Parts: sequence; C-alpha cells; structure tokens
Amino acid sequence: MHQQVQSIELSLLALGGLPAIAAGDDLASLIHDSLQAEGIAPRSDDVIVLAQKIVSKAEGRTILLSDVQPSARARELAQQCDKDPRLVELILSESQEVMRVRPGVIVVRHRLGLVLANAGIDQSNIRHQGDGAALLLPEDPDLSCRRLRTAIQERIGVAPAVVIIDSLGRAWRNGTVGIAIGAAGLPGCLDLRGRKDLFGRRLETSELGFADEVAAAASLLMGQADEGRPVVLLRGLQLARRDGSAAELIRSQHLDLFP
Repeated sequence: MHQQVQSIELSLLALGGLPAIAAGDDLASLIHDSLQAEGIAPRSDDVIVLAQKIVSKAEGRTILLSDVQPSARARELAQQCDKDPRLVELILSESQEVMRVRPGVIVVRHRLGLVLANAGIDQSNIRHQGDGAALLLPEDPDLSCRRLRTAIQERIGVAPAVVIIDSLGRAWRNGTVGIAIGAAGLPGCLDLRGRKDLFGRRLETSELGFADEVAAAASLLMGQADEGRPVVLLRGLQLARRDGSAAELIRSQHLDLFP
C-alpha cells in the first residue's frame, strides 16, 4: 500500500514601500509599516528575510575609500588582482586569511568564517561620495537577527524568525545563490541523521542547510540589480522550531576536505 502524502504550500512575498535605507534607520519599524500597508498580520511561524545590504547600511557599515590608508600588503595584492589598494585594505581588515588571488577577485576566509570573494564587500547599490565607498558585512549578523527579532516582537507582539542573506559564489559552480549569513528563531543547520526514509532506512549522513535553503528561496524574489525588494516574508514552513544561528553552517576548518 502506498503511503498517502499530504500537499503542503509555501508562500513568499517581497514587501513593497520600503524607503532607501540609511545609517541609523529602524528596520523593525520600517518592516512593521510595510506589513501594515500590505494588510498582513505577521505570525510567529513566519520568517522575515532581509538582504544583507540594508542591514549593513542601517548599521553604518559604509566606508568612504578616502578614509582608508592602504598597507604595503594591500598595494601588493592590488597589483595582482587589479583592484583599488584601499578596497583591498578593507578586504584584508575583514579577513582571517587570503586563500586565492586572481585578476578581479580575492578569495578570503572572512572573520565570520565564511569563504567568499572580496570579504563580501560590495560597491553596488550604495551612494558613492567623493572617490568612492564600500559596504562591509554586518559586524555580527546572528546578533543583528536576534536584535531585529526582539524589536519586531516589541512592535507586533509575535516573534517571527529572522534571516539575513547575501549572494555568494560556490566552488565548482557558476553563478551566485542566496545564503544565510545570520539567523535567529530557526535552525541554521538541520540534523536529519537517525530519521527514516520512505523505506524505513535510517539516514546516516543527512544534514540540511536549512537557513541557506530559506535564503535561496527568498533571493529569487529579491533579485540582484535594481529590483529594490530587500525584505521577503516567507510563510508555510512546517518545522519544529528551535532557535539557531547561521554560524551552525560554517564547517570547522579541521573538517574541511579542500583547505
């Protein structure tokens, strides 16, 4: 006899009406206002997904290149990758180690543990003053998520999960995908080991990058260019909740098969 599988539904809505974000803006209040304008009553089992860029902007992580003094090491690497030495200095300041240098890109291990190009520093969709600016990742994205979740609960009475996402490239694959760099109110990584498959066989190695899958889904609505949709409400996840973090997704270096 075949097992009867029930239908499930997952919905995603990119919120409109959000203004351009500047340093010091109250993201929780802006999200609350947008939800009210959409006529949406948030639920505790919702997930609010934010683009990293608006969190970084609100937290004042924009750096003017005119304020950066490049080191000798930054000047050396800048020649190898054909980048502004001041931008390279910012990359070095945000990194634990430089892993690869190629024309146009420096791959580093970020201070948060992420392995990514240019330390996640971006110069798109920000206001440039003088001879340029750059936007760094949030200082502590998991902490940013916890604070946002608390602030949202204070305003609306429920505490949906919060995820901050960014677009990263992947080894051996072309193109970028959305990944979670911060999370609160849901697991970062979901351990499925010990559960049984459809035929009763116990899973032995299955670990799900749960927050990353949420991020990838939301990233489809956010877009990558001039769409201006940095906040997505995700509804319908069927999951026994536990509080977690994006830090759970960082593999320990001693387990890295490709150091």
